[in-house]
Amino acid sequence: EFPSSRERNAPWFPELWSIIQDRHVSCCFSMRRFDVLRTKHDPCESSVCSIMIYLLLQVLVFAGPASCCGAQEYRTSLGQCCPECHEGTVVVRDCTVDSGTRCGPCETGTFMNRPNGMTKCFSCTSCDPGLGLLTRQRCSATSDSVCGVLDGFFCRTQSETGCSLAEKHSACQHGQRIKQPGTSRNDTVCEDCQGGSFSPDGVSCSPWTRCSKGQIKVKDGSSTSDVVCSNAARHRFCLFLPVALPFLTLF
Repeated sequence: EFPSSRERNAPWFPELWSIIQDRHVSCCFSMRRFDVLRTKHDPCESSVCSIMIYLLLQVLVFAGPASCCGAQEYRTSLGQCCPECHEGTVVVRDCTVDSGTRCGPCETGTFMNRPNGMTKCFSCTSCDPGLGLLTRQRCSATSDSVCGVLDGFFCRTQSETGCSLAEKHSACQHGQRIKQPGTSRNDTVCEDCQGGSFSPDGVSCSPWTRCSKGQIKVKDGSSTSDVVCSNAARHRFCLFLPVALPFLTLF
């Protein structure tokens, strides 16, 4: 039958059909041959005219359900428009002619943060301490968890709900100093010790010791160790003792 019951029930059909009738065109088609079977008033000028009208109606029929739903409605699998569920709930049963959409609350560990026509809530994000994360805001029926970072860590990957991946602050090497301490957003920045200074622990650089008068340098300094000084008199005695010892044994 042309138009079909589906076409007649479309919201745009009455206006379009009145235009077609004003032009005295009402054609029925065979789906197999697209032949003109019946005309009202004047017959269609050609089968091409009839086919064009038929195809136009078909396009509007299939496009109609997607565009007929309002801003606070969702489209069901059958093409029906139903009222959306509120935040914190999802669809348990689609609406019918006699009743509206039936919604149910999200279970513990799940959430829904927007009006929707969905049947399942989203799973809450887990803030895993093993990944350097902590929970700053617990998950609720209407919002996801918000994760922060533990002390000594910084956020490597930031998401809409906080940090999703953290990493431990880098430790500076021996011979380096901490130029900028690590924060929750940035890693530690290290810097090599300048000439004439050293760092045995990778925290700060200290200048080499200058041997005083009466001392001699017995070991040069490096980026990881200080200069070693010794008293000159004691050093001379230490050098003299191995030479004098054989002679002392003769007496």
